[in-house]
Amino acid sequence: MTPTTDHGPATRRLAGLLAAIPDSALAMPTPCADMNLAALLDHVHGLSIAFTEAAAKKWPEGGSRRPDVDAANLAPGWRVEIPEALDGLAAAWRDPAAWEGMTEAGGVQMPGEVAANVALNEIVVHGWDVARATGQSYEAGADEIEACLAFVGPSVEESGGAGIEGLFGPAVAVPADAEPLDRLIALTGRDPGWAPPNQSPVRRTPAP
Repeated sequence: MTPTTDHGPATRRLAGLLAAIPDSALAMPTPCADMNLAALLDHVHGLSIAFTEAAAKKWPEGGSRRPDVDAANLAPGWRVEIPEALDGLAAAWRDPAAWEGMTEAGGVQMPGEVAANVALNEIVVHGWDVARATGQSYEAGADEIEACLAFVGPSVEESGGAGIEGLFGPAVAVPADAEPLDRLIALTGRDPGWAPPNQSPVRRTPAP
C-alpha cells in the first residue's frame, strides 16, 4: 500500500517546540488534565517508540505494551532523544509495508493503515498540547488536519461523543464555524481555548 500521509512535517513541528522549553516549565499543566508537561513529554517519547515498532512490526519480547506515563520517567536527554524518536517514527511510516496487514501498539491490534492514522493524530494533537502549554504558536498542515478529522470524526460519532478510552476524552462543543484545527482539538476532548492558569483563554478567529 502506498503511504497516504507523510508524518515528517508533524514530527518535525513537534520536535521544534522542544528547544524552547526550559526545565522550569516541566511541572506546568497541559490541556491533558492528568499530565503535567514532563509527563506529556514522556508520553510523546513512549508513543514515538511504540508506533515506530508498529510500523516495523517488530516488538520487544512479549509483544507491545502500553507504556507507563510518568513525569519521573522523562529521560535527562529528552531534548535529543525525543526528536530522534520522532524522526524514527516518520521514517518508519514511509515504508509502504508498514501500512499493510495487521500490527499492534500499546497491546492493541489494528490494521497498519489505522495505526498510521492513530500515530499522526497523536503527534498532531500532542503537538498542540505542548505548544499551548508552553505559549508557543502552532499551525498544523491542512492535509494533516483533514487526515486526522477523517480518522477521529467517525470514531467520535460512533461513541456518541463519549470519547475513546486510551485515546481521547468526551468531545467538547465548538461553534459550527470553528477552524478545522479547533474542531479536531475539540473532538479529542480538549477545549480549543485552553490556556495555562493565570492566562486569558485563547480565542481564534473563525475560518472564512
